[in-house]
Amino acid sequence: MQYFPPALENLVEYFAKLPGVGVKSAQRLAFHVLSLSEEEAAAFASAITGAKASIHCCPVCQNLTEGDGPCAICASAKRDSATICVVADPKDVIAMERSREYNGLYHVLHGVLSPMNHVGPDDLYIRSLVERVAAGGIEEVIMATNPDTEGEATAMYLSRLLKPFQVKVTRLAYGIPVGSHLEYADDATLVRALEGRREL
Repeated sequence: MQYFPPALENLVEYFAKLPGVGVKSAQRLAFHVLSLSEEEAAAFASAITGAKASIHCCPVCQNLTEGDGPCAICASAKRDSATICVVADPKDVIAMERSREYNGLYHVLHGVLSPMNHVGPDDLYIRSLVERVAAGGIEEVIMATNPDTEGEATAMYLSRLLKPFQVKVTRLAYGIPVGSHLEYADDATLVRALEGRREL
């Protein structure tokens, strides 16, 4: 039995395809869209199609950008051009920038190696990273992929690829989160925290 008109069912299905959105949330979003005025609904649809049409990958770092040239980070003369931070997704760039501590450049892979999901080296922006390093001028490449199995495998694979270029390849330190307690930390986290310790 169909509870909603076909057009509304279709809208719910599309919202449900978004990451982290279940059927109930998709229904709430669909009903909210129906409650918008004609102008608001048109502006919402225009924002989606406009973003899809104008946003693309930076030709240098593969981060998301508008316009024909490099993104604002790659184009900035204030950034340290000798350091590249490698991240899996564009949202990781936002996380790094939020810290206000990193002042180098980025390279976005758009995923991580995952044989289980049929994601190999050719599916990621690895070749362009190697070309950037091979061109010279890079002193350090920081691997900032997530500390999970796929992230670790990707970092190790890239470090082996970049070794012949005589650049320093580092990995983000990780360990005990601020505000947590040692008793709740797992063994692997404690080991990493000990390895990444520094002098006060």
